[in-house]
Amino acid sequence: MSAPYTFDVFSSLDGFGAAGGDWSGYWGKQGTEFLDHRLTQYAPEQRMVLGANTYRAFVGILASGTEESVRDPWVTRMLHLPTTVVSSSLNEPLDWPDATVAPGDAVDVVARLKKESAVPLRSHGSLSMNRALMAAGLVDRVQVTVFPVITGSTGLHSIFHGAADFDLELIESRTLGGQIQELIYRPTLHS
Repeated sequence: MSAPYTFDVFSSLDGFGAAGGDWSGYWGKQGTEFLDHRLTQYAPEQRMVLGANTYRAFVGILASGTEESVRDPWVTRMLHLPTTVVSSSLNEPLDWPDATVAPGDAVDVVARLKKESAVPLRSHGSLSMNRALMAAGLVDRVQVTVFPVITGSTGLHSIFHGAADFDLELIESRTLGGQIQELIYRPTLHS
């Protein structure tokens, strides 16, 4: 049996994973319903899979403590889930509880994890890694949480820039706090 793999990402309406300027975490649009829902999603046992760049960014944000969202309960829960960091440049021990480094190509690492893991796999962010995993057919679900903003001049990290073409089957959707859309798709490479 293969463990399911979810690529979980936050997005502005125009497809950016973050923004510069005076935008705060969640683009300032989070609310109780959104935060409670995130905690519910991270409550079950699962294994996080992060690329090295995302790991470094998360550790930097957590260490600085300047971003208020790092104190949200779902972030704390994510931090304490077993985590595999795919990297050929990092060495253990990592500054992350229960994290291990898996050197090598992300496609090979995740293919192995999908075969061996007794729990679902989830990645939050790690854009370039997840684009490669999607192209290899290893992503079972793409969970996009769309915040009601357009960050045309301040957008950072175009989520699908350079990705292959995919057909998406919508398998779940919900509105959180009356304005945030969570869309969960099953991707298949467009042929």
